[in-house]
Amino acid sequence: MILSGCKVSYSFTGASTEGLSTLSIKYFQNRASIVQPELSQGLTNALIDKCKSQTSLTIINGIGDVNFEGEISDYNTRPLTVGADASAAMNRFTITVKVKYTNIIDPDKSFEQSFSRYQDYRSTYDLGDVEDELVTVIIEMIVEDIFNMAFVNW
Repeated sequence: MILSGCKVSYSFTGASTEGLSTLSIKYFQNRASIVQPELSQGLTNALIDKCKSQTSLTIINGIGDVNFEGEISDYNTRPLTVGADASAAMNRFTITVKVKYTNIIDPDKSFEQSFSRYQDYRSTYDLGDVEDELVTVIIEMIVEDIFNMAFVNW
């Protein structure tokens, strides 16, 4: 039996990067009406870290085989439920990120989409008391969604 140039690649993450070698991630600007100073850098770094740990792609500054760019478009908190005394019992904190993903090798896999996630918190807390924890959880979920859309093809 003769085996010829056959390549099979497996990934424990489910990420498909076959045929890709480089990746670029541009800084995600914060264009939301409420600007949290560390959010842009935190989101950008989280996406870089995810791609580094879950793929073997080389991250470059120029244009790569695949490219991420985008912006934080919404950052807000709103009352979710109203208690018997007509005050908010729960609030919903939401972050939305617009992403443009370009796959130079396979343009059919490119997309432009908004990713939005939220966390609810008791209205007895001021947002400032829980904001850092909520941001961390939401950014992790958004980065997971972006990564899955780009590399897991769900």
